[in-house]
Amino acid sequence: MRWTLERVDDVCKSLDCGSVVSMRRIEETSDSYRIILEIICSDSIRLVNHLCSGRLEVMLNGSWSSVNEDDFDQQDAEVVCRELGCGPPSGLQGALYGETEAPEWSREFLCEGHESALLKCRSSVHKYSGKAAGLTCSDSGYLRLVDGDHRCSGTLKMKYMGEWRSVYGDYINMKFAESVCKQLDCGSPITVRRRRPTSREDVWILHPSCDGYNLMECSKYIRSKHDFTEITCSESIRLVNGDNQCSGRLEVKSNNSWSIVCEDDFDQQDAEVVCRELDCGPPSGLQGALYGETEAPEWSREFLCEGHESALLICRSSQLTRWTCLPGKAVEITCSDPDQVMLVGGANHCSGELHMKHHQQWRPVVPFYSGWFMESFQVVCHRLNCESFVSFEDETEEAEKLVWIIKSDCMKNMSLWRECVDDTSNSNRIIITCSDSIRLMNGADPCSGRLEVKSNNSWSTVCEDDFDQQDAKVVCRELDCGPPTDLQGALYGETEAPEWSREFLCEGHESALIDCKSISSSQKFCSSGKAVELTCSGRLRLMGTTSRCAGVLEMFSHREWRPVNVYKSEESWNHEAATAVCSRLGCGFSVFQEITNNSTERDVWWIGSSCLTSRFHVCMFYGWKEKTEDRLEVSCSDSLQSPNISVSSSSGVSKARNQGLQVFFGTSFSIICSSHHLYQGGIFQLIFNNSTTTLNNTLPAVNNSALFSFLEASSAHQGDYMCVHHVHINSQNLRLQSQQLSLTVLVSVSLTEFIIRHVVVLLIMVVSTSTLYVYFKTKSRRMQEPKRNRPVDDGPALRLRERRRRPLVI
Repeated sequence: MRWTLERVDDVCKSLDCGSVVSMRRIEETSDSYRIILEIICSDSIRLVNHLCSGRLEVMLNGSWSSVNEDDFDQQDAEVVCRELGCGPPSGLQGALYGETEAPEWSREFLCEGHESALLKCRSSVHKYSGKAAGLTCSDSGYLRLVDGDHRCSGTLKMKYMGEWRSVYGDYINMKFAESVCKQLDCGSPITVRRRRPTSREDVWILHPSCDGYNLMECSKYIRSKHDFTEITCSESIRLVNGDNQCSGRLEVKSNNSWSIVCEDDFDQQDAEVVCRELDCGPPSGLQGALYGETEAPEWSREFLCEGHESALLICRSSQLTRWTCLPGKAVEITCSDPDQVMLVGGANHCSGELHMKHHQQWRPVVPFYSGWFMESFQVVCHRLNCESFVSFEDETEEAEKLVWIIKSDCMKNMSLWRECVDDTSNSNRIIITCSDSIRLMNGADPCSGRLEVKSNNSWSTVCEDDFDQQDAKVVCRELDCGPPTDLQGALYGETEAPEWSREFLCEGHESALIDCKSISSSQKFCSSGKAVELTCSGRLRLMGTTSRCAGVLEMFSHREWRPVNVYKSEESWNHEAATAVCSRLGCGFSVFQEITNNSTERDVWWIGSSCLTSRFHVCMFYGWKEKTEDRLEVSCSDSLQSPNISVSSSSGVSKARNQGLQVFFGTSFSIICSSHHLYQGGIFQLIFNNSTTTLNNTLPAVNNSALFSFLEASSAHQGDYMCVHHVHINSQNLRLQSQQLSLTVLVSVSLTEFIIRHVVVLLIMVVSTSTLYVYFKTKSRRMQEPKRNRPVDDGPALRLRERRRRPLVI
């Protein structure tokens, strides 16, 4: 746990003491995880709301009382700020830090300003106004640079809680140094460097949010034997109100005051000296009134620099012959950016490890802990006169080396790099690959747009008649995008670029378009709207379900699909982040998201938490070869199944070809709407349309279904039905629509069908009756015939003899 001053102040308050006055490490035990701190709290005063600002309260008879604003003046405030180890008072006002119900202090302070404690001041019976005194102590006078070549350079020291200590922060850069230089009334910042102490020393460690202007308010803690910061400011010149630290209105310091320089007394050689003195590049602009008017006094001499001098005040000068500088004539300078970048060790100047020249030193560049956006890499590619950013790798070496570290916020504009660079030791290497020969222009993202090919330092369009699907596969692969999904002309706007003169003959496996075979194009010219325009599939997808709008989130990078994970995923993978993913995929919004454990480790793409709510094609991500079992899953609204619609009838439902479902006239029937997703509630809307009628009925969804009943089917019920399920999910109103159901009501049958049906029935009845009559009549006769009339069966021999005696009749 880091013992910041805010945490120590909480300790003082928990002990019913006043504000923290000081803390220091007095001993470090053999256990590196335990420290001993000495804390001194004020026993009589405190500022409520913050360490060095807030409503003043004084301890009286074991309770805290507010102080009347009318009983408190500047001298009293100076004593309070000094007693609490803060800077001199910069604000004194009642009711600034909120109202209070604390009892009021009963006396008026009469401090002279030199006392060491408020209660040592004289006092008298107070006057009542009803306003509690509020106080802000500044940090002015509590910063200094020591052990440098002059008072504006050296190790940064800060006096806090009564002690001077060196200062260090995870991200102290040129922007931070600019605020320090300004507070010390020095000129523009020149360098910021990190140094490692040779002996044990406690330093103030600053929170990354400290910007140099809020040192008293921002969080601090103590660490022993830690790096400290050296800053060099110009002692005599500064550029004011510019777009960056290498541009602005020139001011020169003389006799502790700053003066402007008239442009009539300043030329290109003078500007070269100024830019060099400030560690900027050569001057690229010199004019007046560019960076605003000023009321500063005018410099009284004309500079006569030769251009090689190291500082402006070293140049020869002469007394001015005039006394005033006309409005808009103050010298305003724009120096070029001195920082240079290059890619080292790659196949060409558009690939390799990123290096940067800063403060005249070439070093590798690595991202700050939060990573970089893809648009940050795109800035690098453009700076190197390359085109689309393709990919990057983050490799780790065994040994650490000195590197320049840059935040992603600063990467959006190369002119800001100088202000944001910090130096540190690191073992990472950033390998960047930019495309140096192709680009997609005017698309919605880096994976879509009009194709242009570079040749002889100029860009040309490609005619779609000279480009096929195999060529498109190579382009998408070269740009580290997914497979091509669309190939057409005129999709991304017209162009006036010249036409590429050859036809590509790719086989689809090549790594770059220019590696493909080609022949001279048979096209003499490309018709309007025929330039190749290509859409490659994006870098995101959801996998593991039958729907493209539900599953595990995966990202395509380095020509490989991997699951995505994010640091602090328990906090970051929420409805807002998942909805951003759904929106990017054109799948609506998130209805369900979770982090699942797959029990199988896989390589994943790690991305920064802020990526989830940004557009992924400009998202920052890491290439670390790490594995995890966690998966980010999401179900988007478009993945929910449409409701089902069906019909039932008391007389049954038939299905006729090309006529949909049929029910009989006069019978009762029902339309059933149902859904199969997990989200209960809502209402079902039944929409009916025919040539003359449109109806809307609604019923609440019970167990995700609703039954719409109709007592007697009539011709008015014949038409098209559709179910719509309205359900509220994750603060969103969702409308799920079924397919259309066509229903026909059979009102009557034709005469022919009637006759045929009845004839068939009568025939069946006649045949059945005749058959039964014959059967029963024959049986009855046999039963009534006398036995004597029946022939006696003497056996087979007798019958044989009788047949032999029977005469032959011819």
